[in-house]
Amino acid sequence: MCAGRPGRTLRSSVVKRILIATAAVSLLLGSACAMCRAAEDRLSPPNIVLILCDDLGWSDVGCYGGEIRTPNVDRLAVEGVLFTRFYNNAKCTTTRASLLTGLYPRRDGPLLGEETATVAEVLKAAGYSTALSGKWHLGSTAPRRPIDRGFDVFRGLLDGCCNYFDPSRPDPDFKGGRVRVYAEGERRIEEFPEGFYTTDDFTEHAVATIRSFARANEPFFVHLCYTAPHYPLHAPPGDIARYEGRYDRGWEALREERHLRQLALGLVDPRWDLPPLERETKPWAGGSDSEWQADRMEVYAAMVDRMDQGIGRVLDALEEEGVAGDTLVIFLSDNGGCAETPGGEDPARTPGPMEHYTTCGPGWAFAQNTPFRRYKAWVHEGGIATPLVARWPAEIEAGSRSDTVGHVIDLLPTLAELAGAPLPDRRGETVLPPVEGRSLAGVLRGASQEARGPLFWEWAGNRAVRERDTKLVWDRRRKRWELYDLAVDRTEMHDRAAEVPERVERLASLWMRWARQTGVPTD
Repeated sequence: MCAGRPGRTLRSSVVKRILIATAAVSLLLGSACAMCRAAEDRLSPPNIVLILCDDLGWSDVGCYGGEIRTPNVDRLAVEGVLFTRFYNNAKCTTTRASLLTGLYPRRDGPLLGEETATVAEVLKAAGYSTALSGKWHLGSTAPRRPIDRGFDVFRGLLDGCCNYFDPSRPDPDFKGGRVRVYAEGERRIEEFPEGFYTTDDFTEHAVATIRSFARANEPFFVHLCYTAPHYPLHAPPGDIARYEGRYDRGWEALREERHLRQLALGLVDPRWDLPPLERETKPWAGGSDSEWQADRMEVYAAMVDRMDQGIGRVLDALEEEGVAGDTLVIFLSDNGGCAETPGGEDPARTPGPMEHYTTCGPGWAFAQNTPFRRYKAWVHEGGIATPLVARWPAEIEAGSRSDTVGHVIDLLPTLAELAGAPLPDRRGETVLPPVEGRSLAGVLRGASQEARGPLFWEWAGNRAVRERDTKLVWDRRRKRWELYDLAVDRTEMHDRAAEVPERVERLASLWMRWARQTGVPTD
């Protein structure tokens, strides 16, 4: 019988007997090794490394048109598939809830309630070892911690953000000085050594866990959740120095640069008009605080760079343990670039060191979400479009691209299908609702897929529904429905609501029905 993939063995006597029988027959036909590999491919589920970053704009990484140094994310795209039309939920918590459960978030109870099963629980029941490294943000006490919801191993941040150099340090500018919760398993960690940096800590834990799981020779699921590049803007000086002077021309120039690269890469349609400055964004114009403004983006870029270095270490670990070919690695962001400025914009706060909490602000978020409108927390494309790349050498064609419309609710059914894990209908005595996402397993392997039904969004009064290429969207500040044809206008510049009011009415009715089903406020 042929060797099959390196670093993996068959997991049951039944599978072994099937493979031996298959190999024997194929030998007679003169194609033993090819048949053996095909049988093993059908029977051996992949390891899974699911990397989620925080507040990263659609154009920040190189393979989506960005100038930030991201060779490892770019490598995943070169060696795998890049999605051009994948969506998140516009906000940290809701995206995480959907990613884990395959459901739209329910707003009439906890986002991760008893009536949901997590992807970790589903994969664990199928024989996977499971771990989460990094940000959780769905509960800091039982029964809603990672270790309560299917993860064998956990180390990281139970809150939404923290001081990168010292998570125990109170946040003087945000949240009333609250101290964040950092933990390993059930144990809370309150002291951090000199030289600590959360991005590196998350990476180190993920790498150590991958090595441990790989050597146990069982399938594994490692969910690596970086807080980068979520505020506060903290980065090691050496990484910041790499970007000194890079952003001195401002956010309008950066957006134009990125748009040109996106056109060259074929990521955007030249028919889509590039939107002008958002209403929250002032022209760059070389103001008195322009040096401080440029510093903000330099630190942001350094944070993304440092994260990418960590992803490189993860890829190296997979190679060194002999399981890279048999591991599906997915990278995506939880929402678009963030325009929030808690504590205001104060040039006295220096971006970079632990002593100060700073943010990027709307100007740089405008550039990060090139070519789209709006930001995190809005459901125009700038808030909900996510970069997503996936590599699985055994199955995914290198250098491929997919324009299939996908959503974070699709990740659980996709991973469950690839793992051969049944979707549960109960969690204990609780009956579970059917998963609302659909599997993209075939898409990852290059197959086409029929057009899906409508997708829905809501956050803080912003609303949207997408049906095929038609999108209806409501900006909470404008308080009216807008209608766009995304095939020719994905940058949402030409509102057609007045032209086809009957379509607006029908889609708005669909959105209202969905809102009632999920407990979303409709006032």
